Amino acid sequence: MNDSAKHQGLRNLLAKILLDKGIKDQNVLDAIRKIPRHLFLDSSFEDYAYQDKAFPIAAGQTISQPYTVAFQSELLQIKKDDKVLEIGTGSGYQTAVLCLLGAKVYSVERQNELFKKTAVLLPKLGIRPKHLSFGDGYKGLEHYAPFDSIIVTAGAPIIPKPLMAQLKIGGRLVIPVGEKEQIMTLLIRKNETQFEKHEFGDCKFVPLLEKKN
Repeated sequence: MNDSAKHQGLRNLLAKILLDKGIKDQNVLDAIRKIPRHLFLDSSFEDYAYQDKAFPIAAGQTISQPYTVAFQSELLQIKKDDKVLEIGTGSGYQTAVLCLLGAKVYSVERQNELFKKTAVLLPKLGIRPKHLSFGDGYKGLEHYAPFDSIIVTAGAPIIPKPLMAQLKIGGRLVIPVGEKEQIMTLLIRKNETQFEKHEFGDCKFVPLLEKKN
């Protein structure tokens, strides 16, 4: 696994760009500085790894823009040993950030090609999520619920009810909501029936697809 001083320099620059764009959480910025993002991309695209841009990966998916990863991570306000559900493992980069923040990560990916690739890559980098699974993220992971927080890395037309149900009271759910363009949305569960909603402007994600039986 090639990770050089040059890569480290580029990561430091990327963390500075994110700081300038308004990311304040030092733990999130430290994770960005530590994780070799270039190893999550095809090696021929290595030069793009530390630009603040989304990038295509396998199975018609994308690796999110670093700012988006940092912003979603910051909204979760993760504390050590928080149980976090991630919907859309993708390249595994967001998973790695969550793990470095001290979360116990349960992640679901519906593209089998990506799931297999990421399941091999993460342990090679010394990153060990609690549970990686191949399946329908729309349904969450009821078996492991409730979660301290839930992060969705694909755009959903509505917030899936099963995910709301799997959130602890006081827990935070971060999800891009909308059809073509999404609004980054934070739900905080107040009690059994009530959620507080906050919206944070436009973003663009690949769609969250529900498995059709």
